[in-house]
Amino acid sequence: MVKILSDSTCDLSQELVERYGIKILPLHVLMGDGDYRDGVEVTPDEIFQWADEHKTTPKTAAPSIEDAVECIGGLLEGGNEVLCFSISETMSSSLNIMRLAIEELEASDRAFAFDSKNLSTGIGLLVIEAACMAKEGMNAEDIMNKLEELRPLVRSSFVVDTLTYLHRGGRCSGVAALAGGMLKLHPKIVVVDGKMEVDRKYRGNISKVIKLYVKDMEQALKTARPARVFITHSVDDPKIVQSVREYLERLSIFDEVLETRAGGVVSSHCGPGTLGVLFIS
Repeated sequence: MVKILSDSTCDLSQELVERYGIKILPLHVLMGDGDYRDGVEVTPDEIFQWADEHKTTPKTAAPSIEDAVECIGGLLEGGNEVLCFSISETMSSSLNIMRLAIEELEASDRAFAFDSKNLSTGIGLLVIEAACMAKEGMNAEDIMNKLEELRPLVRSSFVVDTLTYLHRGGRCSGVAALAGGMLKLHPKIVVVDGKMEVDRKYRGNISKVIKLYVKDMEQALKTARPARVFITHSVDDPKIVQSVREYLERLSIFDEVLETRAGGVVSSHCGPGTLGVLFIS
């Protein structure tokens, strides 16, 4: 049987993790002298509070090799194969940690590390597809071959409420952040071949911006795989999220409209008020 492991950047809810039998390997969020496991020892709200108090952005780090060995080794018990997913290799060393753990376990014939070339529920979409294929009895090699076909079809994007966190993390200049704040500019960030890029910028309050952002994707959404679409966010106003859900449901395309909270990694780098709609084309 194939067991599925993902690092915590997949941003899947506990309900989905349990539904699909997925094991999560936490990344680390570094706040001053504190080192916390993402989703286990620190929440996004605590990250925002710390960042605002200290006027800086937390750093994030890959899982420890010890945790990866323990996690993967446990899943290998009973003769299982293990398929390990990580955030894009261009964004983190998480994938390399998984490779090193597999080498240490001398399990390269049964455990495999897969570069999602994505982040957040862009990873989660592939993880769930893999879990469904594993449940159908497919072996790891066949699952990975299918994932190679699906990976370039994942559409991941977010619209960001504030440029402050991107600026603190070195992804936006101080001048650009100041100008963006004054002009109420909100960038749309897309993932292209494993890297984050600014696609366009919206102007106005975040509620209006999110509506425009989702509406602009309508044609792409109409050609999406119908199984599921994610709304992944760090938005405090439930009315904003509900309006996106209702819009997606009115399209009558998707079997499931899934909502998840952005985890520690996305929250650390993008801040509160971030929202993305993610799907497979």
